Amino acid sequence: MIRILLATAVIAALVACPASEDAHSTAMGTEPVWTLEAAVAGKWRDPANVARDNWRHPLQTLTFFGVNPQQTVIEITPGYGWYAEILAPLLRENGHYIAAVINPESAVKNSAKHYYAKQLNALERKLRASPSLYGSPEIRLYDEAKPTFGAPASADVVLTFRNVHNWREADSVALMFKGFFDVLKPGGTLGLVEHRANGDVADDDFSGYIGQNQLIAWAGAAGFVLQAASEINANPLDSKDREGGVWRLPPAFSQGSKDGDKYAAIGESDRMTLRFIKPGAALGAVQ
Repeated sequence: MIRILLATAVIAALVACPASEDAHSTAMGTEPVWTLEAAVAGKWRDPANVARDNWRHPLQTLTFFGVNPQQTVIEITPGYGWYAEILAPLLRENGHYIAAVINPESAVKNSAKHYYAKQLNALERKLRASPSLYGSPEIRLYDEAKPTFGAPASADVVLTFRNVHNWREADSVALMFKGFFDVLKPGGTLGLVEHRANGDVADDDFSGYIGQNQLIAWAGAAGFVLQAASEINANPLDSKDREGGVWRLPPAFSQGSKDGDKYAAIGESDRMTLRFIKPGAALGAVQ
């Protein structure tokens, strides 16, 4: 009798909670996530990550990129999973989240191999910790020297956040953009956020910044068309003229407490936010 009553109560609760309702779990994985707003507001997110929303603007950024719960989304080198905490729950039911991670065994330097392995292990622990929340996201390893990200024309969206400067320093920009172009469906979206320099940067510039026109040209060379640019992640307080580049600013604070208050007041770096389209479907107006 008790079991019957419990089952009846569960059914009643489900009926009372329609699929169109905006909801997020109050405890990890206890309720479905139906909207981007719910995923960003999720109580499961690491508080240290939430504290950076003021600089990273995840809701506005992912909305600008057109991300929705029905898509196949590949995030390139997601680090420790800052955006994975949002994207994997969002895509759990009707989409597919793929984290494309550098295979540590493909690293040329032992120091890089250790770093990549550390990130991979942390991301795996995060995404496997709660199947009820994250579903079955895929971690897809790629070779740093020969990057491919999946079957041709299999993804709706490719996203990457503050990684292009690393590819420039490794002389792999063209290879990476070709990989993005190949894996996207015609009409698919490439969404990029990157530290923005005041102009094009030279080959010997290791500040972490990239020129916006420079990046647009690299994407164009791979076949992408710029659809829109946004100032969502702009920071006019970032003068970009300091020794130590972006890493002097939060969250890195590469010089520790030295001038910490000064750099905390500036905040995180000035960033460009660009949306590209792989031609093959109707394009929106360039903005």
